[in-house]
Amino acid sequence: MCNCMRTVLLVAAEAREFSGVLRRAAARKLEWPEAAFSREIAWKRDRWLLVANGPGARLVRRVLARKRDVDLIVSVGFCGALDPALRVGDIVDAERVFTADRVAVTAVEKRILRKQTGADAVEMEAGAVEAKAREWGTPFHCVKVVSDTAADDLPLDFNKYRDSEGRFSRVRIAFAALRRPSALAGLMRLDKNCRRAAEELGAFLANTSI
Repeated sequence: MCNCMRTVLLVAAEAREFSGVLRRAAARKLEWPEAAFSREIAWKRDRWLLVANGPGARLVRRVLARKRDVDLIVSVGFCGALDPALRVGDIVDAERVFTADRVAVTAVEKRILRKQTGADAVEMEAGAVEAKAREWGTPFHCVKVVSDTAADDLPLDFNKYRDSEGRFSRVRIAFAALRRPSALAGLMRLDKNCRRAAEELGAFLANTSI
């Protein structure tokens, strides 16, 4: 059996999705000009490259525009549950994650997606990451963690607060929340869920071989 060190590329939308991983490993800055966030860590016997460049296929294609010499590409990060059995923090380590270029905001929208696709969860990057892996001739894997359940309505329609490149505008989201005080509690709850989800993702990756 070969114990050779692999170079594994992990692609997320946001830096915070890596927080559970980074809590478990010392990181150094990775030179990746196309990425909004990039770090390198030693993980078990491997070298992991962590990059994030925002949500959606367009930003994935930009950050992966130049082929890199890696042994595996993994799409990681948050997802919305479509399967009613999934709970916040559950890991979706499967092939039935559905990629869309918008956030599934309401429980009704999630039920429709579940019926149409049969998928367990919905997210915004894995399809584009997988397409790049095929283009590069590199093995692909997908590990997502639930940040909102199938029954959850999100506190805001985050699709309305994306900029011209597709990134979420934190400033616009903050102003929207100020105009709708009822959304503040929901945003705080979602933030708590995301922190828990990131920690569960880090724990899963620490205890699982990919």
